[in-house]
Amino acid sequence: MRDSARAEDLLTWYDRHARELPWRVSPAAHAAGVRPDPYRVWMSEIMLQQTTVAAVKSYFETFTSRWPTVSDLAAAEDADVMAAWAGLGYYARARNLLKCARVVADQHGGVFPQNLEGLRALPGVGPYTAAAVAAIAFDLPETVVDGNVERVMARLHDEHMPLPQSKPVLTEYAAALTPQQRPGDYAQAVMDLGATICTPRNPACGLCPWRTACAAWDHGTQAELPKKAPKKRKPTRHGIAYLVKRVDGAWLLERRPDSGLLGGMLGWPGSDWGEEAPADVPPIRAEWKTLNAEARHTFTHFHLRLTVKTALVPMERQPERGAFVEAEVFDPDDLPTVMRKAFALTSG
Repeated sequence: MRDSARAEDLLTWYDRHARELPWRVSPAAHAAGVRPDPYRVWMSEIMLQQTTVAAVKSYFETFTSRWPTVSDLAAAEDADVMAAWAGLGYYARARNLLKCARVVADQHGGVFPQNLEGLRALPGVGPYTAAAVAAIAFDLPETVVDGNVERVMARLHDEHMPLPQSKPVLTEYAAALTPQQRPGDYAQAVMDLGATICTPRNPACGLCPWRTACAAWDHGTQAELPKKAPKKRKPTRHGIAYLVKRVDGAWLLERRPDSGLLGGMLGWPGSDWGEEAPADVPPIRAEWKTLNAEARHTFTHFHLRLTVKTALVPMERQPERGAFVEAEVFDPDDLPTVMRKAFALTSG
């Protein structure tokens, strides 16, 4: 089957089965002349990196309601944005979100560049995000390859080279299929196909518009593709979280350094995280109680196990680091997930 015919078949399927997403312009609306807002496209793509659609929806709606334009976001306080991002994970994305918004507002008059090179020059915008914004927001025929697209291409071509080594090959397959007409709709169509039909487990091949063109379907290998190189074992790191409450109900918090994990986020004062037993470095003089349970969390490259120590201190006691946040201002939902897990243990 010709590549152009495959693209047409997929677009026909997409016109009938496109997912309704808060950041998306439907194919019918697009055909009627409605153009996607580059700000909303960019925002969704940053949020969706290594995060599911289901998890992103509420965050996207919160952000775009609170900061409806890129200039609004650029003018926001860092702490407000980081607090709104709390729980979504991969916090470097939130820092880059602000950096990018400020560059677009200050250097581009609040208008996103309308070409791949200009988008790539923005902070936090890598090859995938630039291609996605270029295709979806500006209808440029750029090749958009995420995990869904990789899976579809591997099965369509019965490609058995494992990921990540096969990424360049799968990108070439995807580029050959990208049409000049409706490239934005096509990019979203392939992602929808992978998310709803060509799923990691139990793909619904009987409903797939590309079934007759799929080499893996012909060979019966779709369930084993894409192949992946064996994952390295994640190490376990250990640390201590110090949860200090003042007698008036205020909690002791500190902002983490901008660089590194959870950069710029508020959290509990703590020790360094390492594979050896952590040094006990409490942030304030107190009588400490060690909880029987640990706060456990898994990051991309390691598992974390936090010993949680708690203390109640008088009004006049001053911390060596961090600052007390008044009870009426403190909201555990503003904390990163691992910090919320530690807090939840105090009421267990």
